[in-house]
Amino acid sequence: MITLKGVDPKMIANNLTPSEPIHPGEMIKDEIEYRGLSQRKLAAQMGISPTLLNEILNGKRAVSTEYALLFEAALGIDAEIWIRQQVRYDMQVAKSNKTFMEKLANIRKLVAAL
Repeated sequence: MITLKGVDPKMIANNLTPSEPIHPGEMIKDEIEYRGLSQRKLAAQMGISPTLLNEILNGKRAVSTEYALLFEAALGIDAEIWIRQQVRYDMQVAKSNKTFMEKLANIRKLVAAL
């Protein structure tokens, strides 16, 4: 997290959380569209089904370590970028789940009482 003297860290652009989580598949989809690649051709290069690739690109399936490495091989973009983006996405989705956050708050209260 970036900090500056006298500035609220939550107000620095690099520290802001998007209002809607961005699935790494959206970013990968933008990349392949920019390159003029078809989903079918990329899926063939990666050795996965076009349906599976489409599910990833549309945020219906997570970018696992294996898929990230396949994207790295096919697109030349470091796998860690996709993994970090997936973790940020998963964290933001979890933190926006009120029921889950209430559960965490209850656990914290129980632990604090020990």
